[in-house]
Amino acid sequence: MPWLLPWKNYRNRFLRHCSAHSTKHEGDVAIKIVSKFSAPADYLKKFLPREIEVVKGLRHPNLIRFLQAIETTHRVYIIMEYAENGSLLDVIRRDSSIDEYRARKWFRQLVEAVDYCHERGVVHRDIKCENMLMDGDYNIKLSDFGFARGHLKPRNGQMPLSDTFCGSYAYASPEILRGIPYQPQQADIWSMGVVLFAMVFGRLPFDDSNYRELIKQVSNKVVFPKEPRVSPICKTLINKILSPAKSRVRISGIRNDQWFSHVQATTTAQNDNITEETAGNQNEQPAALIGKDQIPRIANRNPRPDDSDSILKNAAKNTNEQQS
Repeated sequence: MPWLLPWKNYRNRFLRHCSAHSTKHEGDVAIKIVSKFSAPADYLKKFLPREIEVVKGLRHPNLIRFLQAIETTHRVYIIMEYAENGSLLDVIRRDSSIDEYRARKWFRQLVEAVDYCHERGVVHRDIKCENMLMDGDYNIKLSDFGFARGHLKPRNGQMPLSDTFCGSYAYASPEILRGIPYQPQQADIWSMGVVLFAMVFGRLPFDDSNYRELIKQVSNKVVFPKEPRVSPICKTLINKILSPAKSRVRISGIRNDQWFSHVQATTTAQNDNITEETAGNQNEQPAALIGKDQIPRIANRNPRPDDSDSILKNAAKNTNEQQS
């Protein structure tokens, strides 16, 4: 069985993030600090070694670059590239929603990063706005491979299935929420669709405060808010992605999509230049492994007010209540 304890309850005990200046790497770096005494055994034996193994073999302009890992008696330090402009979530919270010009640029970069990983047999399994960081030029850097898995290339023409139910409820595909074995590549694509929806509408498409309602929502056609106004072709792509696994568009289909491949001339400098104002420090929303016996426990839970994307979630909840 996978690690079933909620990540949130343990995260602050064994995991911290900070930044520092490195003379070796000639610049600022991000540091993930793991306490070996406080971390769950499954995390130390399975997830942490897997994360380090995966990120060491990846190098892409839209992925946060792994620099080195240092292990001491008490801790493990993972040194990574530093993204100075926060996360995509920070930008959404600051701007309320993302115009389609920027959304297309960033979604393309996300597709490039995920496609690169999938081609190498790596699945991320926790794609969300908080894990999409921004470099100095406001380019996307996909981060946090804590739930990633490698060596997932087709075998005898069949893609291996995963039965580790991980990620964040609001971004999780229907098959993960139902606790059935799933193709992790397709689950990544679903999460990408949630990210695209969150960018252009400034809210999440599904309210995860009630499990039964969440299952109903992800099982039906996605409902689009009236505001902000989003082009029909963008909504069409979102519908292609947020579909049942059997009919869900593949990355090749996303690349051929009309909205994705649309070429738009830059009319003003502000389309490509984003101010460096930040939304302030946000508490990162923790991910949680989801076990079959754990799923019903969220059926009656209330929204978590301290979630970093609580604004997006509350907007999703209010929209669903208005439409019900």
